[in-house]
Amino acid sequence: MGLPLAASAQQMSEDASIVVEKPWARASLGTSRPGGAYLTVRNEGSESISLIGLRTDISGMASIHETSTNSDGVSSMAPADDIMIPAGGMIALEPGGYHAMLMQLQSPLVEGETFSLTLLFSDGTELEITVPVLGIGARGPEG
Repeated sequence: MGLPLAASAQQMSEDASIVVEKPWARASLGTSRPGGAYLTVRNEGSESISLIGLRTDISGMASIHETSTNSDGVSSMAPADDIMIPAGGMIALEPGGYHAMLMQLQSPLVEGETFSLTLLFSDGTELEITVPVLGIGARGPEG
């Protein structure tokens, strides 16, 4: 199956200072378990900005989580604080690190479909992006 078009395109804020690249999510096993979404955010502006939250109709509770692994190799997830993106910098929301946690799914994430996700920033910017849903075992848009 080919890559959905939305995953290969850049999506940017009106002033083009915030650029989102390669958004994607994994298909879910129904709605009883949370879903996850991943993407890269670049700050092409001249001032730092923070990613402070998420909003989507597909989830009753969307938030940014961080996966961490302790010295014994045990991984855990917890809600993340605001994520600061320096001017000219970027952050990646990816498996094993920061990610969009989509709890209380309103409908399953189905491979080949898309959903809207709004990123909320500290300067009041709200950037709505389209997230394509890849296969349940996907590791990202490239593989």
